[in-house]
Amino acid sequence: MSVVAGLDIGTQSVKLLVHDTDRRRTLAIRGRPLALVEGADGSREQQPEWWIAAATQCFADLDAGLRARIVALGVSGQQHGFVPLDAAGGVLAPAKLWCDTSSWRECEEIMAAAGGYRRCIALAGNPILTGYTASKLPWTRKHRPDVYRRLATILLPHDYVNFWLTGERWMECGDASGTGWLDVRKHRWSSAMLAATDADRDLWRCLPPLVDAQFSAPIASATADALGLSREVRVSAGGGDNMMAAIGTGNVAPGTLSVSLGTSGTLFACADRPLVDEDGLWAAFCSSTGSWLPLVCTMNCTVATRCVADAFGFEAGEGDLLIERTAPGADGLLMLPFFHGERSPDLPSAHASLHGMNPGNFTRAHVYRAAMEGATYALRHGLDALRRAGLAFQAIRLTGGGANSASWRQLLADVFDLPVEMPAETEGAAFGAALQALWAWRHHAGDTAGIEEIAREHVALDEGRAARPDASRVQSYREPYRQFLEQLAALQQAHAATA
Repeated sequence: MSVVAGLDIGTQSVKLLVHDTDRRRTLAIRGRPLALVEGADGSREQQPEWWIAAATQCFADLDAGLRARIVALGVSGQQHGFVPLDAAGGVLAPAKLWCDTSSWRECEEIMAAAGGYRRCIALAGNPILTGYTASKLPWTRKHRPDVYRRLATILLPHDYVNFWLTGERWMECGDASGTGWLDVRKHRWSSAMLAATDADRDLWRCLPPLVDAQFSAPIASATADALGLSREVRVSAGGGDNMMAAIGTGNVAPGTLSVSLGTSGTLFACADRPLVDEDGLWAAFCSSTGSWLPLVCTMNCTVATRCVADAFGFEAGEGDLLIERTAPGADGLLMLPFFHGERSPDLPSAHASLHGMNPGNFTRAHVYRAAMEGATYALRHGLDALRRAGLAFQAIRLTGGGANSASWRQLLADVFDLPVEMPAETEGAAFGAALQALWAWRHHAGDTAGIEEIAREHVALDEGRAARPDASRVQSYREPYRQFLEQLAALQQAHAATA
């Protein structure tokens, strides 16, 4: 029996999934929560050692016999985080995360040095948006000069976990896309964008080599022994959580749209060519399968509903009952859910706001619905951009914690006017990491099976949790969505006036 594992290093937790490739079923899922250090300046950080401790605990929670049967392991990680290492491989400072908005000014500085927003897109395919790894370097130079002076290696969160597992340092193009330094058209580092980040230092020397999507390396013997794994385990290239979720939802060929409802909200598609927008309306990322992954990321998804639930003193899991008590459009209540600033659209210093309040709709049920609708409208705004680029979709593959809400599944189907399909395995990122590990393990053994074939074999759909658009509700959401776009345009105009 071939057993593979996927390890997902998220913002709120670490998840470990073990998959039986012969019986095509999940054998175990283990998870551990993670703390988050938040600052008033928008900083959001974690200690990389927390990821390792949580991952170690997840493995320890497995039966020893099951651990011993694992032959391959893949790592998924939250994108854009900055893990600074010294020459000996020691961590120099807490990791600044994807949701860290403290370096938004440095984004502007890098883009100015490169020749402007559009010039960055011409050079590498993407502007430097809030949260991207590139902006964290000049921030560190200013605020942690000793760390910057001693910096020897730049790693992303999943790269650091791979380093712990194997003792080797590498990056792959999917996760590397989110640094802002990768020329996504050519799958190589952009010397111009590195120079724009720091013209006085050769940052190229701090970056590990890029590897292809089918790469794998042997686990370090000491780590294997500590985790109770075989010393024969292969560790795959891994990738960013969105890239792994694409694999885990079967989004490995053009024509499928995946949506992830997590702390952040993302929607992404597979493309067989670089799909770059000159206005930067989406992230022109590479995939972790050798192709490309145009992606829209909103920084506020389940964080919006969670904030409302916390404010009104109920569990987010109770939200579906509140949604059932209210009508589409929340009786005129509209939320721009930008609690953490926003990346798509690019509004790093924005704040959340409520519009259209009156005595009848200012209830916890209406506010909760407004938060869920606002997060969904923000994703719909991204979908509109992909459609204008000529992409067409027949259905949505849904993943992430928010996908567990039947109300949110139906809301998404109605606002997007597309059927929602639910993969049977709900831990899309961890599952995708396991499937990539299987692909790399087979490749190492001489098997020529493609990732599309592996996805067809292993990604199943849960028909009982599917949702289809309701024509009356589709119509009901059109006016609230138009109002959302109107309020968003006003916010963008105000943001531009103060920039």
